[in-house]
Amino acid sequence: MIELTFLGTSSMVPTKERNQSSLFLSYDTHGILVDCGEGTQRQFKHAGLALTKISKILITHWHSDHTLGLPGLIQSLGASEYGRTLEIYGPKGTEKRMKHMYEAFLMDRLIDMKITEISEGVFFENEEFKLEATLLDHGIPCYAYTFLEKDKRRIDMAQVRKLGLKEGPVLGRLQRGESVDVKGKKVEPDDVSHVQKGKKIAIISDTLLCDACYEVARDADLLISESTYSDAMEEKAEGYNHMTSKQAALVASKSNVKRLILTHFSARYKSTLELNDDARNYFENTECAFDLMKVKI
Repeated sequence: MIELTFLGTSSMVPTKERNQSSLFLSYDTHGILVDCGEGTQRQFKHAGLALTKISKILITHWHSDHTLGLPGLIQSLGASEYGRTLEIYGPKGTEKRMKHMYEAFLMDRLIDMKITEISEGVFFENEEFKLEATLLDHGIPCYAYTFLEKDKRRIDMAQVRKLGLKEGPVLGRLQRGESVDVKGKKVEPDDVSHVQKGKKIAIISDTLLCDACYEVARDADLLISESTYSDAMEEKAEGYNHMTSKQAALVASKSNVKRLILTHFSARYKSTLELNDDARNYFENTECAFDLMKVKI
């Protein structure tokens, strides 16, 4: 199961209700933090999440509202007996900026880190999922991220028992998609199992509306998209290299997305009703995120 926790849903300026940008994706033993705005580590406490669950940090871009929380978070990990190597992924220049961060702050409790500067395409893959980056249009290097769960073969235990099969290596082979011989009879994987298609989570960070948005969103089970401004402020959005809620909804509508969650709202909005209404005119299955909101897929 994939669980998402919205730790910060504001844009440049935090409000009483909204922290700066941060999103946590939990999957099995993996904890993927996308961006780390100021105050993110405190949001972990409010959400009832342990910082030590973080295994990877994905930095979309180096604007301060997406990264100011990094020094404090890393210092706290050092004080929490963090027993693994923290993987940090980000645009070109990430390694240099992390080095400058250590020069700027006297951090006495360091942790092991592996910093990887990414380009477009798949930058991480294991047997369970892969992570993919797509370059957006924000005036500086900025990436959208896609979490792609791999398809899984699910065994029908009732059918297994009916055929007289027992748990063990035989079931393992069937689960891997191999056929087996049982008492002289050939059993195909489809006889006792079915393929469960993996989920796709697409995360569009700060950007102008561009072709890459549609590429990232295509066939996503869930699209999480920035929508800093309402449709009435499209000109302002363009001037600051951001999207409107209407534009995010059009991306979802034209990309066969199942569900859209808007985030990264300007502090000018005390309520997100206007943005939500704008979006639902073009994509009905839309909702606006709020801090500490949890979503399970």
